[in-house]
Amino acid sequence: MYVDESLNCVDCGREFVFSSGEQRVYEQKSFQNKPNRCPDCRQARKAMRATNPEAGGERIGGGRPREMFTATCSQCGVVAEVPFNPRGDKPVYCRDCFQARPSFG
Repeated sequence: MYVDESLNCVDCGREFVFSSGEQRVYEQKSFQNKPNRCPDCRQARKAMRATNPEAGGERIGGGRPREMFTATCSQCGVVAEVPFNPRGDKPVYCRDCFQARPSFG
């Protein structure tokens, strides 16, 4: 079903192989597009993003910048930033109160 495919890198122009194994992984992850960059250019791009805050700021796993929301802690009343939009139907805790809560698991 999968056959190695030759592609050209959009950054350096070199030809690289999109292997049958990589194609299988792309399908498992439901990726719609083939890679545009060779492995070397992909690695260089990731490294540049990690070391250059102007190239994308704080990122979640190489994805979009994390959006933070303001909320009032349900336990201590301090204003805190949380990585989700509070809906108002459940308690929201600041970092300290959240970490002090017992874990269930």
